[in-house]
Amino acid sequence: MANTVHVLPTDEANLALVANVHPPDWVNPQPAGRYNLVVIGAGTAGLISAAGAAGLGARVALVERHLMGGDCLNVGCVPSKGVIRAGRALFDARTAGEFGVRGGEGLGFDFPAAMARMRQLRAGISHHDSARRFRDELGVDVFIGQASFAGPDCVEVGGQRLSFHRAALCTGARAAMPSIPGLAEARPYTNETIFTLTELPPRLAVLGGGPIGCELAQAFARFGSRVTVIQHGTHLLGREDADAAAILQQTFVREGIELRLATRIGRVDCEGEERILFLEGEAAGEPLRVDAILVAAGRTPNLEGLNLEAAGIGFDRTGVQVDDRLQTTNPRVYAAGDICSPFKFTHTADAQARILIANALFKGRQKVSRLVVPWCTYTDPEIAHVGMYEQDARAKGIAVTTLTVPLSQVDRAILDGETEGFARVHLRKGTDKILGATIVARHGGEMIGEFSLAITGGLGLSAIGRTIHPYPTQAEAIKKLADAYNRTRLTWTVKKLLGGWLKWQRR
Repeated sequence: MANTVHVLPTDEANLALVANVHPPDWVNPQPAGRYNLVVIGAGTAGLISAAGAAGLGARVALVERHLMGGDCLNVGCVPSKGVIRAGRALFDARTAGEFGVRGGEGLGFDFPAAMARMRQLRAGISHHDSARRFRDELGVDVFIGQASFAGPDCVEVGGQRLSFHRAALCTGARAAMPSIPGLAEARPYTNETIFTLTELPPRLAVLGGGPIGCELAQAFARFGSRVTVIQHGTHLLGREDADAAAILQQTFVREGIELRLATRIGRVDCEGEERILFLEGEAAGEPLRVDAILVAAGRTPNLEGLNLEAAGIGFDRTGVQVDDRLQTTNPRVYAAGDICSPFKFTHTADAQARILIANALFKGRQKVSRLVVPWCTYTDPEIAHVGMYEQDARAKGIAVTTLTVPLSQVDRAILDGETEGFARVHLRKGTDKILGATIVARHGGEMIGEFSLAITGGLGLSAIGRTIHPYPTQAEAIKKLADAYNRTRLTWTVKKLLGGWLKWQRR
């Protein structure tokens, strides 16, 4: 029988969630001989691997020690986007004066109700990842417990041994905790615990200016917390386009978020329920007093308890070592998702799981290096990107032409009052080949797919220019990039030749 798991707060929604993703009355099945595939970890990569393989006729076992659905469902994409949506709704209502909406700052906000909505929606979505669905509808043997390799072709879970032809390691990653004196005693939140809150912290320090830190900093600031972001680097989202990061920084300052850039925490003291952060660096200033700390300082792989050495699986502090086909140093074992990928996104885990199925079970030769991976930071505005940045291309000796269209030149963005942002594309110089693209817009994540499709399909920017885009939409910014490219082709010589031809027609 499965160990009891509690997801806080203990309410009807979270009880329904646990009943789906870690049923307290679950009894593991008897192992069914030798499995085609044993999947360890039931996050996105594991679920896709198990469901896909079973759907193709494989005998599959799926092992999960905690919550099926992994980070995405339980402590990542799903709850965070529910919280972000609540913050956006409140912000829109309070800043809608230009549209003739009255009320503004006087509008009330019920933080517990917003969090309760998120929990209810998460519980509803959880059926798709539930243990019973995978057992009853998909035919997967679901084992709840810690998996540990007992040799190169078998794992043990709950005292039972599962023999396999192939295995898939999909145990993911978790929030990294910096070794800062006093931090652990201050009981900081991470993405794994922040969604348990039922009361809004009046003052919140966010350690880390990456995607998770930025998304939650803005959401909690919009709820009414006084938020301070502490970032080692000199600007937010250090890996993103500098112009995109600058727009987000301006937005944060305008919305009242305090930024302590090029700064780190030296130590943390506690006085009752108050946390005192002693800062070091360019924006250190006086000690920062807050009510709660959110740590968003990177991820660390989940390797504990797996006994990888027994299976001859190589690993290091970054995760499990795999080749371009996702095969580990044990040829029977493959891996996918955050346990082995530098791209720690749900959609990347999904794509890698599909490669894993083909390569592990059907002798496929699919390569991870061929994937075109877009990503998006879900702040407001969103920052979405795919492919190379300009500096990446230049580092590889590729000459680049960069084209940018500000949203202030897009009619729909003007009408929506959402002109902060841009669409930008990097082309191989002298051609329309798309090397990479960045979109900064309120729904940039919805727009970046057009560039992802073009790069994946080998389509140039000219193909986008020939595609009719509905007017008025903010995606028209992408069409305008193609128009800008066509104007670069109208050189002085070409223009002179065309002018001569038209002059001849007037004779």
